[in-house]
Amino acid sequence: MSSSLPSRARRAPHQLWRGIRSSVRSDALGGALLLFATLAALVLANTPAASWYESVRDFTFGFPELQLELSVGAWASDGLLAIFFFVVGLELKEEFVTGRLRDPRRAALPVAAAVGGVAAPALIFVLINAGGGQDALRGWAIPTATDIAFAVAVIAVVGRSLPPALRVFLLTLAIIDDLIAITIIATFYSDTISFPWLALAVLPLAGFALLVQRGVRAWWILLPLAVAVWVCIHASGVHATVAGVLLGFVVPVVPTERARVLSRSSDDDTPEYDGLAPHFADRWGIVATLVAVPVFAFFSAGVTVGGWDGLASALGDPITLGIVVGLVAGKPLGILGITFLLSRHPALRLDPSLRWPDLTGMAFIAGIGFTVSLLVGELAYGASSVADEHVKIGVLLGSVIAAVIGGAVLGLRPRAVVVVEPDPAPDAEDVRD
Repeated sequence: MSSSLPSRARRAPHQLWRGIRSSVRSDALGGALLLFATLAALVLANTPAASWYESVRDFTFGFPELQLELSVGAWASDGLLAIFFFVVGLELKEEFVTGRLRDPRRAALPVAAAVGGVAAPALIFVLINAGGGQDALRGWAIPTATDIAFAVAVIAVVGRSLPPALRVFLLTLAIIDDLIAITIIATFYSDTISFPWLALAVLPLAGFALLVQRGVRAWWILLPLAVAVWVCIHASGVHATVAGVLLGFVVPVVPTERARVLSRSSDDDTPEYDGLAPHFADRWGIVATLVAVPVFAFFSAGVTVGGWDGLASALGDPITLGIVVGLVAGKPLGILGITFLLSRHPALRLDPSLRWPDLTGMAFIAGIGFTVSLLVGELAYGASSVADEHVKIGVLLGSVIAAVIGGAVLGLRPRAVVVVEPDPAPDAEDVRD
């Protein structure tokens, strides 16, 4: 009896950590934290506390010699958000190597739908802002993004009876959407590129890649290299969040034999993983959920609306209108249009459990463009500019409308099933239908 107590004592911290990790990584909690941070920022920016909020957001500190003297808001968007993109890079790598995107035929339909969901909102934004000149058109990519945390959280809340294939479709679409967004930021929203700094970034990146390929996961070795990559990428003029993606892409998904040996010889209580990518995604995903994304949202969503007059003025701006229409109408039109056209092909048929009302609700939910949309807005028009304030209103309003419509469409599904299928014990296939 006594010999088993130490073993239980050793397992207790691991079991507690597993429970905390499971709770923190839940879709609903991530969305709730984002919502809370957004509401807190909006309240502070529109009350007498606005001056305090703005002074904290605009307080500048850092290292001028490394071009790193940034405001608190910039540290959140350039620094903390790199952690979020690191996790995105890890998850993308997993999907391409061992996940849903490994099979081209299975991934083709949601991948094509993601492309349609990017192209249609961008086209709508350009059409609405065609008369505003190049300055207005810089924001063409704002309504193209899908916020995976908010979108999956809505699915988790209102779509409990939905077929699992719908969540897989949304996740695959959102992952490709993130990949497109990363490419857009790196290509269209980076400053004049300094190639010496970019070349210098290769050295710590290569060192990081070599160590993780050999199974090293000690943070005190890897973190300084990751920070060095981030500093060099930031100084090069390429947006610093790209550093997070690059670091995520070099982490192995399938472990080497040396990594397996190191994992077996480890005497800690950490859970076992197939490779370092899921290990890092598990650990750093918690940091992204609890810290990086909520803090970014807090310092990015604080727009001063200015009452009904301010809201009316923002809605009269084609930039705001282009974002709202792009998110609410462009996203579902692009996703559903491409899905309908391609699903006519025998090799690209939809999963039998998916129904068009479900896909319609999911397509509207994909119009929740928050984290990346706000980031692109800052890059396009400059933080705290009038246009950026209107971007925030457009993103928030469009995302709320898209979430309400999508949630309502999916929320009606269980009631329809009860009416059509009154049998208390229907087949699994009938439930999905």
